Amino acid sequence: MTDLIARFQQLAPQLLSTPALSVLMTLIAYFVGVSLFRKLKQPVWCPPVLIAAVLLAIMLSLLSISFEEYRTGANWLSFLLGPATVALGVPLYQQFHHIRAMWRPILATVPLAATVAVLYALVIAWALGASTEVLASLAPKSVTAPIAIGINQQIGGSVSLLMGSLLVTGVVASLFVDWLSRWLNISDDRLIGLTLGINGHAIGTVRAFEISATAGAFSSLGMGLTGVFTALLLPFALDTLNVL
Repeated sequence: MTDLIARFQQLAPQLLSTPALSVLMTLIAYFVGVSLFRKLKQPVWCPPVLIAAVLLAIMLSLLSISFEEYRTGANWLSFLLGPATVALGVPLYQQFHHIRAMWRPILATVPLAATVAVLYALVIAWALGASTEVLASLAPKSVTAPIAIGINQQIGGSVSLLMGSLLVTGVVASLFVDWLSRWLNISDDRLIGLTLGINGHAIGTVRAFEISATAGAFSSLGMGLTGVFTALLLPFALDTLNVL
């Protein structure tokens, strides 16, 4: 096994000159993560994306591949995040009659929730003595990845730290929304889905679709509106208040 890894490490620079290796490792990690998730009886606290991230990190470490080398090959996968997010418009259209009936509370909730999500992250990080780069990386933590990366580039954060914060936020939000909905005896899929989308972005939306199509549609809506609101106002607000 050691000899095989050593030989692969020698071939890695050549393979990394094309997207093939990065894409292959990503797909292997994801499908193994999905398989383990099902074998573990689909725990909310350990979604497939978390398992896949850990497996991918292990592979990169064993093969002595740096994150920058991996990201260079996987850039086009990041590009596909945009079309994938837009595709969530399909369930939104299918559940539009439910959404239209709740447009007032939705529009009242999203700006407040998105603002609170940014504020508590910045306040906690600032109180712990975080640097400007860390603050900029944590600010868009509740926004779906394609939009969050764009915001991150505007305000000067670290992409690596941002992606880590997105992963943690999605997992924790999914876990707590699931727990709180049972504790508070909330069974309305529309409310649960919207909450998952606002707080847990794509990871929360995946969890919402596991609950029902209605929850998934409202989660998609919450995720999209939170992303748009944050993208429009966060850079302006941080610049105006001279926070970063």
